[in-house]
Amino acid sequence: MLLRLLMLVINVTTGKEVADSVVVAKTLFSRLKGLLGRKELAAGEGMLIRSCMGVHTVGMRFPIDVIFLDKNNSVVACENKLLPNRMTRIYPRATSVLELPVGIINASSTEIGNRLDLRAC
Repeated sequence: MLLRLLMLVINVTTGKEVADSVVVAKTLFSRLKGLLGRKELAAGEGMLIRSCMGVHTVGMRFPIDVIFLDKNNSVVACENKLLPNRMTRIYPRATSVLELPVGIINASSTEIGNRLDLRAC
């Protein structure tokens, strides 16, 4: 089950909003399911997957932007426009992954080393 905690995500380094409606997946089932079954992610939406070092889009219907975060919410990797039926590499320093609509990494000027602020809203 998804924890229905909605979060606001700000890139502290750039001062830009990354997403304003992020749900958290932290149980085994919710992490495995991820965005499967959805037709899209609307602007501002996202999913934070906790205890995660890599993701896949097998069975998904749309591409996503993916940001890998360490325990301090610093960006350790970014993958722009991960297409359906693909897998990312494993990032051992990552402790969570933020899945977002395509274009958000560029729009928020997010890059490796930036720090994100995740706030409950």
